[in-house]
Amino acid sequence: MAISLNKILSSLFGNKAARDIKEIRPIVDQILAVEPEMQKLSNDELRAKVDEIKAYLQDKVKDKRAEIAALKDKIQETEIDKRQPIFEAIDKKETEVLDIFEEGLTEVLPTVYAIVKDTARRFANAENGDIVVTATDFDRELAADRDFVDIEGDKAIWHNHWVAGGNEMTWSMIHYDVQLFGGIVLHQGKIAEMATGEGKTLVATLPVFLNALSRNGVHVVTVNDYLAKRDSEWMGPLYMFHGLSVDCIDKHQPNSEARRKAYQADITFGTNNEFGFDYLRDNMAMAPKDLVQRIHNFAIVDEVDSVLIDDARTPLIISGPVPKGDVQMFEEYCPIVEQLVEAQRRLTQNYLSEAKKLIESDNKDDVTAGFLALFRAYKSLPKNNALIKYLSQPGIKTGLLQTEEIYMENNNRKMPEAVAPLFFVVDEKLKSVEMTDKGNQLIANIVKDDTFFVLPDITTQLSELENETFENEEQKLAKKDALMQDYALKAERVHTIQQLLKAYTMFVKDDDYVIMDGEVKIVDEQTGRIMEGRRWSDGLHQAVEAKERVKVEAATQTFATITLQNYFRMYHKLAGMTGTAITEAGEFWDIYKLDVVEIPTNRPIARHDLNDRVYKTNREKYNAVIEEIVKMRNAGRPVLVGTTSVEISELLSRMLSMRKIPHQVLNAKLHQKEADIVALAGQSTLGEVVNEDGTKEEKMLGAVTIATNMAGRGTDIKLSDEVKAAGGLAIIGTERHESRRVDRQLRGRSGRQGDPGSSVFYVSLEDKLMRLFASDRISKVMDRLGFEEGEMIEHKMINQSIERAQKKVEENNFGIRKRLLEYDDVMNKQRKVIYERRRHALMGERIGMDISNMIWDRVIHILNNGDYESCKEDFLRIFAMEIPFTMEQFEEKSRNQLEDEAFDIVIDSFKKRTARLASVAFPVIKDVYETKGSMYENILVPITDGRRIYQISIPLKEAYETQGNSILVAFEKAILLHTIDDAWKENLRALDELKQSVQNASYEQKDPLLIFKLESVNLFDNMVNEINDGTISVLMRCSIPIAQEQDVQQAPKSSMEEPSHQHLTETHQNLDEPSDTQRQQAAAARTDTRARQPLTPIVNNAPKIGRNDPCPCGSGKKYKNCHGRGL
Repeated sequence: MAISLNKILSSLFGNKAARDIKEIRPIVDQILAVEPEMQKLSNDELRAKVDEIKAYLQDKVKDKRAEIAALKDKIQETEIDKRQPIFEAIDKKETEVLDIFEEGLTEVLPTVYAIVKDTARRFANAENGDIVVTATDFDRELAADRDFVDIEGDKAIWHNHWVAGGNEMTWSMIHYDVQLFGGIVLHQGKIAEMATGEGKTLVATLPVFLNALSRNGVHVVTVNDYLAKRDSEWMGPLYMFHGLSVDCIDKHQPNSEARRKAYQADITFGTNNEFGFDYLRDNMAMAPKDLVQRIHNFAIVDEVDSVLIDDARTPLIISGPVPKGDVQMFEEYCPIVEQLVEAQRRLTQNYLSEAKKLIESDNKDDVTAGFLALFRAYKSLPKNNALIKYLSQPGIKTGLLQTEEIYMENNNRKMPEAVAPLFFVVDEKLKSVEMTDKGNQLIANIVKDDTFFVLPDITTQLSELENETFENEEQKLAKKDALMQDYALKAERVHTIQQLLKAYTMFVKDDDYVIMDGEVKIVDEQTGRIMEGRRWSDGLHQAVEAKERVKVEAATQTFATITLQNYFRMYHKLAGMTGTAITEAGEFWDIYKLDVVEIPTNRPIARHDLNDRVYKTNREKYNAVIEEIVKMRNAGRPVLVGTTSVEISELLSRMLSMRKIPHQVLNAKLHQKEADIVALAGQSTLGEVVNEDGTKEEKMLGAVTIATNMAGRGTDIKLSDEVKAAGGLAIIGTERHESRRVDRQLRGRSGRQGDPGSSVFYVSLEDKLMRLFASDRISKVMDRLGFEEGEMIEHKMINQSIERAQKKVEENNFGIRKRLLEYDDVMNKQRKVIYERRRHALMGERIGMDISNMIWDRVIHILNNGDYESCKEDFLRIFAMEIPFTMEQFEEKSRNQLEDEAFDIVIDSFKKRTARLASVAFPVIKDVYETKGSMYENILVPITDGRRIYQISIPLKEAYETQGNSILVAFEKAILLHTIDDAWKENLRALDELKQSVQNASYEQKDPLLIFKLESVNLFDNMVNEINDGTISVLMRCSIPIAQEQDVQQAPKSSMEEPSHQHLTETHQNLDEPSDTQRQQAAAARTDTRARQPLTPIVNNAPKIGRNDPCPCGSGKKYKNCHGRGL
């Protein structure tokens, strides 16, 4: 009924896709109308037209920029406590400038798109492959190091062939009309969904070119560094022909001058990770020259679903070592967990054997007991292969689900009865592992200590401690410290055991991760790619490293972190393109406010999508897959086999090798070969086959390629004429993925630009998706119809049932991602405040306003949080002055009046102190500059707060020209940067600990997120108070010791890239040098986060341990029964 209603509504009002296209069509018509005019222009006239548009856009904002410049000129003339309205007016006008640009760009869109299309036409149809134009300075600059421009006299000769991604290519593309639709959608800040082969990279040239004309910068974001480098080289000449600069950040080292220059280009290509990491590095910079990024103006994200949904699940983190970070318990407790898991495995096997016997009984009670044993085996180790196989038999999964319903009644009231005999309980859907009392007891027996892993009731213990009598306060404090240390140690033990259990029971090698170069590397479950530089949090990664016997990396401290969601939401305008976004349209709108628009294909899709073929077991399914591969290959059709894990791709590879069928494998271990393998995946070659009657025959045989899901994104599989005649590329999926768009991505590898092709998915009831969400209904159908081994079920209703299961998982995954974002939103609010204040300190322009606000904040805080005596103490401690009113005035006047008066007096005192500081320093600076200015570039100026002497480095010439006023600004910048960095680092550490600790609130029926929000506010308030107190107390005491000319010395040069060693004593601090925190941050920020190149294999030269030799761990067992088990 609902489907019929939808059809009726669509027929009456049209669907969303049709309405979107109808809205855009008039703009396309305008482009097509302008196109003949552009074709009439000469090459030089076409380039001049672009220059004319650039000048027109800059002219539109000229008046507004003049207003901004006038406001900036007023800043230095205005009192520091009255500057905030000026800065607010500047920010407002800068936003208005961007809005004016947006209006202007939309106005010139038809003309610009027609120019881009005609430029592509001229390159494609160039006579002798060359376009001749009058040479400009930009042409001459390009000719020095580019292969597509030559200079002959006053002429520049542009060639239509160049190297892109390591391959020589000749330009042959001209925009289709449907690509104009996509280009308009992208300029409007939406997501354009375009089918595979529709030329998304070419479509992006339209909005990229248009928005680059504003000179505010355009970022083109790709899923990997190969595509970033290839696309910048492939599309670059189209932009450069009209004077737009192009660069790629992934070609350059982080924090380098070359990367800074790349961001200054009109168009900047790069990977999502590198854009995000550069943002974090910029907010760890120690000098303006260390900054690389400029304003976040406009970004187009290629494969937007992969970047903003898949990669967004794990935050970007720049981290460094923590004290005693290498002191961890994972390796120590690994043998204990192995014994625990082995005991559970034996228990599972016993329950499974018992279940098989009892379920076959005719006695009803025995059958009930059998299904209880089966349920216990399922809660024990749900990924046990024997259990999965048994659940695929007729009626077994149905009985298990009925048993589960019984024990889940009344809010899991009977569940403890079911799981009590287990050592721990695994919930595969929630990805959680919980210890039982029996498991705790087993560990206690192993270590011979009943309380070893039991968390004490710390609240009760502390309460009892308060009631005890002690001889002195020191004894009480010592016992309290002992209780807290004991609790912290046991909490760490429990956490370590929990993470190790997860590693052993839920994370599978070559599925969730791979071991490469002696490191555990995460495999993205959506894309099948290695996630370079990413690590699981909360010690889980260390647990997996301990499990795999590789080096357990030291614990780290977060210096800077952000989720990709919050990074990309900073852009003034964001757009994206992909072939698989419509299934996640709700999430794109909810998180990013991005609308998804479906773009029609240039030619109708000729691919034939077959119904899913469902088998009972994996063995039957894989045998059927191999037979289908052989059938398609012999028909001359290339085959692309999609898998969900490295393990399955290698299994199919072995099965094909046994049949002596040549094939290529593309998975996370072979990611570097992706482009080469995908390029050959659509070919066929002449070969010999043996027919059923034994005769041999020569014929065209299709290539066979095994790839993990979404492999080859951004690279089209092109077919030869022979392959098209044979039926095109055959897609064979070996498992339905949790997400529909991943399946659509795999299907989309075939049928590009009207090519023939087919796709089919092979499914078994043992597949993860089917086991968790869909197999109960389908298994009932197969049981009723009496399917025998090897038989399959194939029907459209089965497809619909599977897609409903996928929708359930998508909703669950969206909930997980949204939860992650909600946690990061809390941090993001703090991050914005701190990074903004840090940027003000770094640039110096608004530092006076921030200090004025700090003083105001301290005045209010002091007057509203204490009596007269405490206010008196705080004024002395923070402002270094007597309280400016009597007790009678304090009690009689209103708080607002007291605040205003006190603020005016404190500000006046601060101004006098700073003026005195400049007046003391300037005579010495004047004398040095006028007599020895050629000797010194920078000088060190000593400033004291009465407790320490800070050495401040400043340019001598600047100090002379500002009559010493730049000294105070430099001092304020140094103090603020040091104070903010130390406080923010400690706050991030506290937030990490808080995020982990609040998860226990769920046991008390409380929302961990709500507690996290409330507690994080307290942490942030405390941090801000520390920053304000520390900064103001130093600035209000600053003065210059009387200096003599002979004391003047040249300041050492220091930069973020090469931080000098810190020289500290109890009384002197050189603020030109980084603090411990800043030195650690600088080292972390210099880490190269780009994708790593293959390393030389590590050869183990250690003596080989025999299987019957004693295990080197010292357990006394044979190696084969201890750490050599399973090897």
